[in-house]
Amino acid sequence: MYIPPLFEESRVEILHQLIRSHSLGTLVTLSASGMDANHLPFHLTPEPTPFGTLQGHMARANPAWQNINPEIESLVIFHGPDGYISPSWYPTAREHGKGVPTWNYAVVHAYGQLRVIDDAVWVREQSRSLTVQHESAFGSPWSVADAPPDFIERLTGSIVGIELTITRLLGKWKISQNQPEPNRDGVLQGLRSQGTHRALELAESMEKYFEQCKFCVNCSPGVGGEAS
Repeated sequence: MYIPPLFEESRVEILHQLIRSHSLGTLVTLSASGMDANHLPFHLTPEPTPFGTLQGHMARANPAWQNINPEIESLVIFHGPDGYISPSWYPTAREHGKGVPTWNYAVVHAYGQLRVIDDAVWVREQSRSLTVQHESAFGSPWSVADAPPDFIERLTGSIVGIELTITRLLGKWKISQNQPEPNRDGVLQGLRSQGTHRALELAESMEKYFEQCKFCVNCSPGVGGEAS
């Protein structure tokens, strides 16, 4: 992934935040038949440090798990909020016309050797952990124990576990760091004026990010272009 220094994010806690809040990852693997991509929810555990481990499962009927080569590095991609940015939102562009459309986004790439875990006990625990993670946001969370045991047993047999110990973790936050503060404010106002869930989520994430790293080098106003 191409990461200009201005857009690089290397703080593990920030990268982990995105993985946990946008846990549907794109698993990219390479086998004898070529590249394969599958979209799977992952549960992130903090060990081993510094990057942690991704745990998930896939359908037993999916041939991808049988073609995984544990000696070849795999990649899981996590996408955060994203959206189109209009140059009409920049006060500076309204003054002198110098502005171009761009796209703001945040993304994390997690690399490591992938292993298949065809063990019913492990798969049940992984499924339970993933469920607890997401049900915790609900007032009356559903539990795996709420379903009939024989039903859960049958479904557990139809999936296999996968685990990736992260050896490299890359983050890219392209969220108008290269713009002066008035233009950033204009982007936030423009996104909010759209009123869509997608635009509001991007605006909120940008605002939180700039607040988290106020005065840090990554958020210093720049004069770079809009290439992503």
